[in-house]
Amino acid sequence: MTFQTRTSIPEEAAKQGFLAVTIARAVVAVRSAVAVVERWTRAGRSVVTPLGWGVLAASVFALVLGYGFGWLELALIGWGAAAVLALASAWLVGRGAGAIELTLPVPRVAVGEAAEARLVARNPGRRRFSGARIEVPVGRRVVSRFFPALPRGGTLDERVPIPTERRGVVEVGPVRTVRADPVGLMRREIVWSDVRMLHVHPRTIAVSALSTGFLRDLEGSPTRDLTASDIAFHALREYQPGDDRRYIHWRSSAKTGTFMVRQFEETRRSRLMVLLDLAADAYEDEEDFELAVSVAASIGARAIRDARSLAFVVSGRDRLGREPDTRGEAGSRRGLANPAALGGVGAPRRRQPAIGELPTASRDRLLDALCLVEADDHASGLADTARAAAESVSGVSLAFVVTGGARGVADLRQAASRLPLGIEAVAVRCSAEGEATARSVGGLSVYGIGYLEDLTAMLARTASVA
Repeated sequence: MTFQTRTSIPEEAAKQGFLAVTIARAVVAVRSAVAVVERWTRAGRSVVTPLGWGVLAASVFALVLGYGFGWLELALIGWGAAAVLALASAWLVGRGAGAIELTLPVPRVAVGEAAEARLVARNPGRRRFSGARIEVPVGRRVVSRFFPALPRGGTLDERVPIPTERRGVVEVGPVRTVRADPVGLMRREIVWSDVRMLHVHPRTIAVSALSTGFLRDLEGSPTRDLTASDIAFHALREYQPGDDRRYIHWRSSAKTGTFMVRQFEETRRSRLMVLLDLAADAYEDEEDFELAVSVAASIGARAIRDARSLAFVVSGRDRLGREPDTRGEAGSRRGLANPAALGGVGAPRRRQPAIGELPTASRDRLLDALCLVEADDHASGLADTARAAAESVSGVSLAFVVTGGARGVADLRQAASRLPLGIEAVAVRCSAEGEATARSVGGLSVYGIGYLEDLTAMLARTASVA
């Protein structure tokens, strides 16, 4: 009896050691089965589904209990689950098609125009492509298509429509193929392209050129208008009473026996500013704001087409002034001025209006920037925005202030008063499906627009008044 007790201890230890080694090997084997796809398919990204994680946990649990309590059936179930995971991993081996390209035939469209993405799959390999499900993120949604089998050297061309109901920038891609085992334990994604950007521009309308808002400038371009003093010489003519004697051409006068004076072509430079109000309280609904963006974009696009100097300004958020001086009395003891006088403790923190200036180097760059503007509840007031624009943009001769129908005439006059003297100001109030109106209030031209097509008549009226 004593002999049996002494010999059972090493036997039991050996049995437990064998069990521990077996369990450890089982866990390593299951982990290897899950990670084999990552080693074989470096170009892809394998994802274990929730069902796959459940099967993995059940396999480990069954192996531990099976070998721990000597249940052969449970151990077989654990090994069977591990084998299923291994087969699911092997199912995902391979890249499928040789290449999938994503392109945008037209990278810029207007609101409502048709747009699409082009997918071209090629199989230059020796094996037949068995087909795969392709996912293409388009904005916030994902378009799923199934590509059929491709023979060696085969090509498949597919088109994916892109919605353009709203202005903005739509991210398309990256395109990826998705393969999953029949049981649904593992899923493999292979990314084939980068993200493409589709700019959905605001709708614009072709308007006539503006002849108002020109300033005489020595650096401007010559025109057909003649003047008695400038730098672009045109011709000689006979002297008339009142002409400046400094421009008498004495050599020609000596030849003809009559006083001849120089005549010049007037040089002009056109300076125009478009100010788009982004304050949310200026618009009754989203349609009014979109109409205002389209109006401002149409005016800016016409100015760029006419090669006029353009400044396109949008209202930004208010920003606080100088931050309080937290140094307190210690700062004063170091010889600093009164903290309150410098905007420190106890000083009022006044808000400073902020503006944003959009690029106007080309029509596409301006419209690309307008794809991103949105109404803001914290935008600067219209009068503060006009004052900030007048301080940052110099040499403006004509200013268009585009806002919503919720803005009163008093607000528009206050904004126009912040502009420098000599600037011709035109206020455009946009109210979708409203009636077109035109009036002059205290020297300020105020136009109401209900449809984008009303802009043509408004600009023609502005040119005729000038």
